[in-house]
Amino acid sequence: MSIKPDWIVLDRDGVINQDSDAYIKTVDEWQPIEGSLEAIARLTKAGIKVAVATNQSGIGRGYYTEQTLHDMHSKMSTLLTPLGGKVNLIVYCPHEPSIGCDCRKPADGLIRQIEAVAGDLAGTWMIGDSLRDLEAGLSRGLTPVLVKTGKGAQTSAKKLPEGTLVFADLATAVDDFLERLGLSTECESQP
Repeated sequence: MSIKPDWIVLDRDGVINQDSDAYIKTVDEWQPIEGSLEAIARLTKAGIKVAVATNQSGIGRGYYTEQTLHDMHSKMSTLLTPLGGKVNLIVYCPHEPSIGCDCRKPADGLIRQIEAVAGDLAGTWMIGDSLRDLEAGLSRGLTPVLVKTGKGAQTSAKKLPEGTLVFADLATAVDDFLERLGLSTECESQP
């Protein structure tokens, strides 16, 4: 399958930042996984736009507010800037699972929101650490890519969708993505 070369879709918790079964509830708890921000910077420098699609049911459960979520994302942007990285679009589902919304992954609502900005995403990669991430992407024709960070090690022991690519972390997945496109995987520091 050919790769759509202008966008990539990432899950957040367990892919970009450390995950917790107790939820990431504060800006201080939001901590990047080693190498993940540099990987996003490599994508940015290669001209790839980065979208994040994340379930954030902690909002619906009352564990943190939407403002706190935006503050976490501001922290991510602040850390990315000196590396030359950028997240172009963030979409999230704030609902508890019991709501039955169409945006909570594995439903495809978040991917459709990204497509409203990016156009058809068929062929690009959906990188996640859970089956629901992979299934949400697959439903819209994205290539399922599992990383073993976050909940990915446990997910890798399950039956994965056919054609799923598996990597140790976001950094190695991004390197492979860029190599398949014939683009540089080097990340030079900004002056």
